Amino acid sequence: MIKLTLPDGSIREYENGVKALDVVKSISEGLARAVVGAVFNTKVIGLQETIQEDGNIKFLKFEDKEGKNVFWHTSSHIMAQAIKRLWPEAKLAIGPAIDNGFYYDIDLDYRLVNEDLAKIETEMKKIVKEGLELERFELPRAEAIKLMQDVNEPYKVELIQDLPEDAIISFYKQGDFVDLCAGPHLESTKKPKAVKLLSIAGAYWRGNENNKMLQRIYGITFEKANQLEEYIHMLEEAKKRDHRKLGKELDLFFMSEEGPGFPFFLPKGMEVKNELMKFWREMHKKAGYVEIESPIILNRHLWETSGHWFNYKENMYTVKIDDEDFAIKPMNCPGGILVYKNAMHSYKDLPLRIAEAGRVHRHELSGALHGLMRVRAFTQDDAHIFMLPEQIKDEIKNVAKLIDDMYSVFGFTYHVELSTRPEKFMGDIKDWDLAEESLKGALEEIGLDYVINEGDGAFYGPKIDFHLNDCIGRTWQCGTIQLDYQLPQRFELEYIGTDGAKHRPIMIHRVAFGSIERFFGILIEQFAGAFPTWLSPVQVKVLPISDKYNDYAKKVREQLEELNIKVEVDDRAEKIGYKIREAQLQKIPFMFVVGEKEVENGAVSVRERQKGDMGSMSINEISKIIINKIETRENDSPQSTL
Repeated sequence: MIKLTLPDGSIREYENGVKALDVVKSISEGLARAVVGAVFNTKVIGLQETIQEDGNIKFLKFEDKEGKNVFWHTSSHIMAQAIKRLWPEAKLAIGPAIDNGFYYDIDLDYRLVNEDLAKIETEMKKIVKEGLELERFELPRAEAIKLMQDVNEPYKVELIQDLPEDAIISFYKQGDFVDLCAGPHLESTKKPKAVKLLSIAGAYWRGNENNKMLQRIYGITFEKANQLEEYIHMLEEAKKRDHRKLGKELDLFFMSEEGPGFPFFLPKGMEVKNELMKFWREMHKKAGYVEIESPIILNRHLWETSGHWFNYKENMYTVKIDDEDFAIKPMNCPGGILVYKNAMHSYKDLPLRIAEAGRVHRHELSGALHGLMRVRAFTQDDAHIFMLPEQIKDEIKNVAKLIDDMYSVFGFTYHVELSTRPEKFMGDIKDWDLAEESLKGALEEIGLDYVINEGDGAFYGPKIDFHLNDCIGRTWQCGTIQLDYQLPQRFELEYIGTDGAKHRPIMIHRVAFGSIERFFGILIEQFAGAFPTWLSPVQVKVLPISDKYNDYAKKVREQLEELNIKVEVDDRAEKIGYKIREAQLQKIPFMFVVGEKEVENGAVSVRERQKGDMGSMSINEISKIIINKIETRENDSPQSTL
């Protein structure tokens, strides 16, 4: 008999070799119908897998991240089976689950077109209705190679040949279809009832441009049709809100072939960016930070000391100056450390909170570049906190509160992930364990729910990541808190303690926006370009009905400019209806229409972006309303919620 501990702490006994499915059925038949997989002692397993030892078990539903992975991985096998039924000559490469669905790379002489996606979907739905059980089996390496050779799957053969001689290779069988796979999978094909294939793309085998170009089919599946409908709606909304499209339409930024991955900000874009930085500086000053600026280029010795030269060099731009190696900084932290080292510090100086909105450069692959979301040059809103060991929890809590305060201004909610020691890391495991426990302790004291993201920490320390939830259901990783014992040691940082001796400070790396550019892109999509009044590059557009009211319109503009309200006059010889439509397309928060009546009364006719016509108002009256929105940073965007 084996003992299994359930999430509620209860312990149940089962026969050795019990299936995970039978365990969940013994708890509840209803739960068994809802679950898609299980986690046994931190390993995700399929419900058809057997358990041979004591341990902890919890069950996964589709809404769980690991549950989606199991669900979509199985869906990729269903798609592969459908493709093989329609085109038996197709050769299969790889078919993983991804963040939003799955894909499969295939080698097929026939060039698939969008119309073929409907045929594949129809065949997938047939396989779902058949409810084929997924059976796992294992073979020695030589037998696995022969099996794949017999069914003419050369890409699978190559994958197996890369494995060790003594490897035991796992396969999954569903009906007459067999695929090489480590799993885990659903127990049958019946759950992915709502199917949508999204697109076809090209992909080199193993990502190597010297290899053959394969056809990649992307898809997504859900348990229910309404879930798929919601997802399709989200995709349609995302297209409307695409920051690259809106950035061009609203004259915010552009990308150029002369600088791939290096954005050009236009005057209106700079207005938004500067307003974000003004907000950032106010929040940090209030939270007790000082601001610095460090050089963009620093020598190789510095990057060797920090560890970046050996652990991050493939992402760095390097240059020779006076026959010496230098690097354009990909991170701000070494510069912040040199600022700390510039003077001797006492325990009374700590915590020392040093902020820097620093320009960094990272060599991203050209295929990964995506508007402002993935660039090669960006401004990172960094801060480095140097502190005593006993100050760790309080400082982490302070940073978490600052990030929460900043996100709430934009209407964002978020979830938190704790990323632990990666495979490639610096320093002593004991320090890592202590750092991870400190982060966990701080999160628990704050009462912030979090999930563990195993092995995704930075090479110098574990981290807390803040994932924003936008108004159409997407998530964006922005804020980060990283606890670092390594760099203070490598740079030999010191402070004088209460005992008069020298001690080593602890260091926090943290960002709130993450990248100003990326956060800007997220805001464009969150607000669909209709920024809150305080953030809008143009807050008021004055619209004279005809040319004879242009002088009055300019006087109105001058009055507003004296109040630091951002204003433009549309004095083109166009009809007023056309001017109003243009201002609406530019997402302007307020329009002031001026004509004979307004001139006589020294007033303006106000149209607000969301409320529409607000009637005639004095400049003083409407200015107070606008200034209040700016000063309170009210989130009055009509697009921030759906």
